[in-house]
Amino acid sequence: MGVTRRDLLRAGGAGLAAGMTVPAAWNGAGAAVPDLPPVPALAPSALARDTGFWEAVAGQYDATRAVVHLENGNWGMMARPVLQAYRRHQDRVNRETSYYTRREFGRDAREVVRRVAALLGAGEDEIALTRGATEALLTLIAGYHRLGPGDAVLHADLDYDSMQAGLESLRRRRGVEVVRIALPEPATHQGLIDAYERALTANPRVRLMLLTHLSHRTGLVLPVAEIVAMARARGVDVIVDAAHSLGQVPFDAAGLGADFVGYNLHKWIGAPLGVGVMYIRRDRLDAIEPHMGEPEGAQGIRARIHTGTTDFATLLAVPAAIDFQQRIGTPAIAARLRHLRDLWAETLRGHPGIEILTPEDPRLTAGITSFRLAGKASAEENAAVAGQLLERFGIFTVHRTGVAKGACVRVTPALFTREEDIRKLTAALRLLAGG
Repeated sequence: MGVTRRDLLRAGGAGLAAGMTVPAAWNGAGAAVPDLPPVPALAPSALARDTGFWEAVAGQYDATRAVVHLENGNWGMMARPVLQAYRRHQDRVNRETSYYTRREFGRDAREVVRRVAALLGAGEDEIALTRGATEALLTLIAGYHRLGPGDAVLHADLDYDSMQAGLESLRRRRGVEVVRIALPEPATHQGLIDAYERALTANPRVRLMLLTHLSHRTGLVLPVAEIVAMARARGVDVIVDAAHSLGQVPFDAAGLGADFVGYNLHKWIGAPLGVGVMYIRRDRLDAIEPHMGEPEGAQGIRARIHTGTTDFATLLAVPAAIDFQQRIGTPAIAARLRHLRDLWAETLRGHPGIEILTPEDPRLTAGITSFRLAGKASAEENAAVAGQLLERFGIFTVHRTGVAKGACVRVTPALFTREEDIRKLTAALRLLAGG
C-alpha cells in the first residue's frame, strides 16, 4: 500500500506545533533569486516596459532559443532557482526515502500548505494539495452531492474539456439535465454577465454551475465575482476553474467569492509539474462528500481528496516557486504578460484578415489570447496555421478547438518572452493574413 499524504502529515504531527523551527532543507534554501536585480520602483504598467529588468528575468530561465516559444499554457517552465531547489529535494528524497518521508515530511508538508494558503488568501483548513487543477475540479464535481433528478448543471463552450465531461457525467450519475451555453464573441464585461443571467433565467432548475476564470481556449477572463454573486442570489452553487488565472491575474480566494475552486501551481506559479490546489470554503465543506478512499468518519478538506503516494520533491519545491513569483510580484507579472499580449493583439486588431478573440478591455484579458485568420474556423485549418508559424517562421503556438464560433490558434507568452519575439509573431501573422 502506498504512503498517503495523510499518513505523512499524521506521522509528522510532532513537528506541527506553533513556533516550530522550519527545516533548513527548504527554508529559504534555493529560494533566493541570484543575479536578479531589485524590482524597479515603478508602477506595474511602466515596469512592464522596462526592457532591462525583464531581460534579467528572462535570464533566470533556461529557455530554448531553437524556436520562438509562445505556447506556455500547457505548463510553466521552472525558473532556475526553482529547478535547483527541486533537484536538491529530489536528491534528498531519493537518498533518504522513507527514513525522511515517515519522520520529517509531514512537518515540511504543513509548511508548504501554509505558504500556499497565504498565497491564495485562504485558510489552511480550506485547501488540499492535488496533482493539478484537473484533479481538484473533477473531485469537486464528483463530490458535490446536492443534486438529484430534476436538477440541472450548466457549463460554457470555453470551459476545459475534462470539466465539461465531468459535468456531463452527472447526467448518468445523478440524473440531472446538463445545460451548455456559448459565450458571446466578441465579449464585453456586461455582455458576459448578461449571458449567464439569461441562461439561469431560462433554466431555473440549474443548481450547479462551472465558471472558468481565464479560458485556456481564447484567454478570455470572466467577471467571476459578479457572476458568482448573481448565481448565489438564485441559490446556484459555482465551481471555479482558476487553473490559468493564478499567477497571471492578481486576485485571491475571497475576491473570487466562490465556495469551490481548483488551482494550478505548475502553470503560472512555476512550480514543478504535478501540483495543484483544491479550495473549499470552510463553511461549505459539507456540500462535498468525503472521498471513497478515506475511512468512515474522516474529517476536513483533506478527507475530500485522496492522491496516494505523493511526489515529495515537487511539493517541497513549491515554496521556492512562490518566493520567485513574489520576488517580482503578481501585479508586475500580470502587467508584463498583458503588455506582451497587447504588442501583437492590439497592433493587429482591426486587420481585415485577422480576428482577435479577446476584447481590448483589460478586465477581460491577461497574457493568453487566441486568433483566427479570416474565414478559417475548422480544426484542420487552424492546425495548419500553427504548423505554418512553426515551419516557416520558427514560432511555436498551438491550435484550440471547442469554441462555439470555431477553432483558433492560441498565443501564450511567458516571463522569458522578449519583445523581439512578439515582433516576429506580428510580422508573421501579417504575412499569413495577406499583408
